[in-house]
Amino acid sequence: MGLADIPNMDVSFIALEGLQQADIQLEAAAARIATAGADSPDGANLDIVDLSTEMVALMSAQNLFDANLASLRTADQIQQSLIDIKA
Repeated sequence: MGLADIPNMDVSFIALEGLQQADIQLEAAAARIATAGADSPDGANLDIVDLSTEMVALMSAQNLFDANLASLRTADQIQQSLIDIKA
């Protein structure tokens, strides 16, 4: 059962969870890229990072961030419209 399947779930909460997930993905990909070419303590080269895969991961995290930010903005606009209607 995903977050969206929970009854009465707030769209803002789901979007914020998505933003956190995008941040986690971004940090993980950035860490893997940052350690590319790093040498191990015994002098062996540990360059096993596939940069194309990590770039796809970065772009995926950016798309996830953008989509969730758009959802958050839309939820804010809906709430503002409801406030304006009630006023």
